[in-house]
Amino acid sequence: MALIRFNLPDEKPLMGSISDKYPVVLNDGRTVVFISDKSKEAEIRQKYESLKDKKFPTRCPKHYR
Repeated sequence: MALIRFNLPDEKPLMGSISDKYPVVLNDGRTVVFISDKSKEAEIRQKYESLKDKKFPTRCPKHYR
């Protein structure tokens, strides 16, 4: 297993990295989205709210706010 690790390209382990990204906390802290450009935070929030309104309603009463 140790030998296989050396065959991975350097970019591959960084694909899931959140370094150099900004967290955007949505839905009262239940959802966190990491973005690379801090200036697009308002746009991300607006897109999330519009998608949340389009989803099908759930049976869980705490989702009805």
